[in-house]
Amino acid sequence: MPRAPKPLPLPTKQARQIWLRAQRLDTREPFGEGASAVADAITHLGYVQIDTINVIERCHHHILFSRIPSYRRADLRDAQSVDKSVFEYWTHALSYVPSNDFRFFLPAMREHKREGHKWYASVTPADTRKVMRLLRAGPLTIRDIEDDVLTEKEHLWQSRKPSKRALQLAFYTGVATISARQGMLKTYDLMTRHFGWDKLPRPASAKEITAYLLDRALRAQGVVSLDSICHLDAPSKKAVAGLIASRVRRGELVPVAIEGAGKQEHWAAPELLEPHEVSPDLVHILSPFDPLIIQRKRTNLIFGYNHLFEAYVPKAKRKLGYFALPVLVGDEIVAALDLKADRQAKKLLMQKWTWLGQGKRTAGRKELKQKIEEELDRFERFQLAE
Repeated sequence: MPRAPKPLPLPTKQARQIWLRAQRLDTREPFGEGASAVADAITHLGYVQIDTINVIERCHHHILFSRIPSYRRADLRDAQSVDKSVFEYWTHALSYVPSNDFRFFLPAMREHKREGHKWYASVTPADTRKVMRLLRAGPLTIRDIEDDVLTEKEHLWQSRKPSKRALQLAFYTGVATISARQGMLKTYDLMTRHFGWDKLPRPASAKEITAYLLDRALRAQGVVSLDSICHLDAPSKKAVAGLIASRVRRGELVPVAIEGAGKQEHWAAPELLEPHEVSPDLVHILSPFDPLIIQRKRTNLIFGYNHLFEAYVPKAKRKLGYFALPVLVGDEIVAALDLKADRQAKKLLMQKWTWLGQGKRTAGRKELKQKIEEELDRFERFQLAE
C-alpha cells in the first residue's frame, strides 16, 4: 500500500490568502448585485447563518453585505420568497442554504419525521393536526394562531405556544418551510406548495452527502481540516476522513502543514496553493457569525485572532465589548469595533475601538484608521437604511 504523501509546509499568511479567496473577501464585488447575487453568494459559501441578535443588523444580512456592496435586505427576501433560490434549514445552526442543495437535507428531514426531534418531543398529535389544518388553508405566521393555551417551556429557547412548537416540528420534518421573513417573524407554508412541487426531490445518498460536505468546505474554505468540514457535526467525520484519503491517493487533494497547527491535519486542492495577494486597501467589518470568524480555533490558527463573543459576559469582564466586530484590512485582522445601532437617532454608536495585531503598530496608524472610518461610513448607511 503506497505511503501517504508528506504534508507540504504552508505559512499562515498563505493560508489566510487561500481562505480569503475562497470566502470571496479578496475582491470588492465578487457576486454582482440583486437577488441573483444573494443566491450566488449563498451557493458559493454553502450556507449563511441566521441569528436573532440585532444590536446591529442581523448576521445573515451582515454576512451578505460583506460580499455584496450594493446589498439590500429586499434582495434576500426576493431570493427566499420570489425566486425561491434559497431556503432555510439547519446546518450547524439555522441558516439560509441554496434550494439546489435541498436533497442533501432531505434525509435529515425524514429521520426527524420517523424518529421525532429531541427539541419538540412535547408536540402532541392534536397540536400537529391543528397546524396542518391551518397550513393546508394557506401560509401562516404564529400571530395568526390566537387560541393557544400557553404551556411551560422545556428549554430556554422554546416557545410557550404549542402551535409554534408544532410548526417548528413541521419545519424540521420537511412538511413545512419558511416561505418569508419579516425581521424574525416567520411565515410558514407547505414545502410542496411553496416550491410548486408535486412531490419532494429524490434524497441524496449517504455517500453523496459525504461528498457534498467535503466539496462545500473546499469551495468556501480552500484549506480544510476534519473539524472545519464537520463543524459541530462529529458523526460525519469518519466518512469524510475516508473520502479525503481516497482523494489524496488520486492526487485530487494534498496534505498541508499549516504553520503552528501541530498535529492537526489539513488538506487542499493542489491548484489552490499558488500564492495570491490580497489588496491592502480592502476593508471589511465582519459579523462575529461570519464564516471567517465563527470557527474560533481555525480563525485563531490562521489569523492569530481569538474572537471573544461577550454578549453573555458580565460588563466588567468584557475585553472587546458586548458585540465586537472584527475588522479585516487586506489579509490581517487589525481591530475589533464594539458598535451599536441607535435606530431612533439614526446613528451608529462606537462603544469601543480595540487595536489588534498589525493595528497595534503606530507606524501607518493614521492612514489605517482613515481607511476603517471610510468603511464605517458605508457600514452605517447600510445599518440605518430602511
